Amino acid sequence: MGNMWRRIFRGRQPTAPASRAQPAAVASTRTAPITPAARPAVPLAEIEDRFHRFVLGVPDSSAGEPSAFELATLKRLELLSTRFDMRSLPRLPTVLPQLLRALKNDKAGGGELARLIGRDPLMVGEIMRVTGSVHYRAAQPISSLQQAVVVLGQDGLRRVLTQHVMKPILQANAGALGHAAGEHLWHHAERCAHACAWLGRNNGCDAFEAYLAGIVCHTGDGAVVRLLDQLRPAGDTEPPSPGFLASCSGLAARLSLQVAQHWELPQRVIDALTECQTPATPAASPLGNALSVADLLAMAQLLVEHERLADTPDLGQGWPGVFAPSLVTRCQQDLQRNFPSA
Repeated sequence: MGNMWRRIFRGRQPTAPASRAQPAAVASTRTAPITPAARPAVPLAEIEDRFHRFVLGVPDSSAGEPSAFELATLKRLELLSTRFDMRSLPRLPTVLPQLLRALKNDKAGGGELARLIGRDPLMVGEIMRVTGSVHYRAAQPISSLQQAVVVLGQDGLRRVLTQHVMKPILQANAGALGHAAGEHLWHHAERCAHACAWLGRNNGCDAFEAYLAGIVCHTGDGAVVRLLDQLRPAGDTEPPSPGFLASCSGLAARLSLQVAQHWELPQRVIDALTECQTPATPAASPLGNALSVADLLAMAQLLVEHERLADTPDLGQGWPGVFAPSLVTRCQQDLQRNFPSA
């Protein structure tokens, strides 16, 4: 995927992630702040742009609006997206929708859950593998699926299903040429799901639905990568403009919604994906707002981990009227604790 994008957008090398320095003549006329911010805020649009460039492996651009070449590419993308066959997506295990419904019922017993899981051999193998790991290893060897389900508990089982069943599905969605992009998108999905569940606990959301929404919110990005692979335009151009990448992101968000509908995910998750296509507002649902904010927090966290941002930006004031600044800051701190930089 990286080679394909370099052919499409061959140009300048990436600029340093830190903010550009002002010319000396200009900087000298400004009064230095008395107490400079330790973590300067970064515009949300800039975080999104840097994230998409990181995922696709393309350099920065000083361009403004999309070029004529990019506008033509967007028209072709829109046309291809209307013909996108959802049946080409990796399938969900047939038992997964029933299992998700059962997991919403706190009274569901280990026997019932084991019976549903037992219908899918790959799912059985993954659960037995996880429960046999050092983290879950019990005093006595786990010898049955029902015992493994009990050891995991409902919360552990939900995490296994999302992390170990959804991960290969989401990565395969980007196609062979998008392997690197698929890996980056999965790392974002882990952080987004974590942040969405954290915010959701403070926002009255169902914890599992919040986690699931964070996992699937960028499934459409993989589909867009596949569509771009089909186009393979010839010729050397400048790196993609911010407007072009923003339009690709909007298309990916619409495809993410279609994917969720195709997979028959819970209605509140589908509603949140719909709302996430526009900025968070007080009028949106609790899960929609949690997902919108978690998406940006996860982008910033991943960029910091890969040194695409100089330091964790202060995003506490990013969503006034939606989340209290202190809550957003605490969520950022929780992400840093759970996903520390290498």
